Amino acid sequence: MDTTQKPPREWRELTELTRGARLVVERVRIAESGIAIEGQFALPQLAQLTLEDQVFIAAFVRGHGSIKEMEQVFGVSYPTIKARLNRLAAAMDFVEAAPSRPDGPPDEATGANIIDRLAKGELSPEDAISALEAHRSEDPR
Repeated sequence: MDTTQKPPREWRELTELTRGARLVVERVRIAESGIAIEGQFALPQLAQLTLEDQVFIAAFVRGHGSIKEMEQVFGVSYPTIKARLNRLAAAMDFVEAAPSRPDGPPDEATGANIIDRLAKGELSPEDAISALEAHRSEDPR
């Protein structure tokens, strides 16, 4: 796996210049057509991460999610990789991939799944409590 490939120079410079400050893009131009759109656009979540976190995620994707490979590439332990993944997961909003079933709650709304997602850092404690309360009210066993 080649993790030495660097992001474009402009992106590195922009990331270093902003030092994690929130950016608002006000103009976007489609290079091929020259069409420009103006307004206020937030950068995608991945673009808002530090350059180091972006490199880490790119390496993780290139390694097909192999934590063992990440240990070798970065020369750190399994708990270190897991801690960084948990930190990144907690910093990002996720879109629910499983749509609601017409005859019931979403597949992810089981009590055990909610606890698993909390343990993985995918849900905050407050969100987990809300999800468990919603699950309990929908499942009157």
